[in-house]
Amino acid sequence: MNSSALVPQIPQGRQPTPKAGDPYLKFHLGNHIAAAFSMRHVQEAIVLPSRRLTPMPNMPAAMLGLMNRRSRVNWVVDLAQLLGLQVNATQHKLQYNLVMVQVGTVPLGLAVQQVEGLSWISPDSIQSPLGQVSLSLIPFLRGCVLQQQDQTQEIILILDAEAIVQSPILLGVKSEA
Repeated sequence: MNSSALVPQIPQGRQPTPKAGDPYLKFHLGNHIAAAFSMRHVQEAIVLPSRRLTPMPNMPAAMLGLMNRRSRVNWVVDLAQLLGLQVNATQHKLQYNLVMVQVGTVPLGLAVQQVEGLSWISPDSIQSPLGQVSLSLIPFLRGCVLQQQDQTQEIILILDAEAIVQSPILLGVKSEA
């Protein structure tokens, strides 16, 4: 078999256009709250049927429960609640949109409202979040980005996966486990 047949051919004279910036997974935490994680920490985005989530008693409200994924047990957390955002609760859903992240050896499922897809963000466009967002969010952010969305500008929160995994709520749960 000709292995070159497996490689997409680029018409002569045309080069693929490189993407500007670094890859980020963009998602929504609420109707008007866009956020993103660096793809360095994102493992995958999945839809989890609620029947595959095991609620755990006596846990903080942000802790939705445990799931089994690829022979590993992972915590699933409502990211908006963990960040202290006032959005529609994710309890009693038929399914959850999860962003699976891993920081070091710690895997974590983060429930979000909707996964939008891959965005390329230049490091130079990431601004200080001070004055843009609530002070309670600052410890969980690397910054924010203003992006043109249709006729309006949208603020995208650039979340820090390491800070989220080190959240006091999650540290308390890990020490109990």
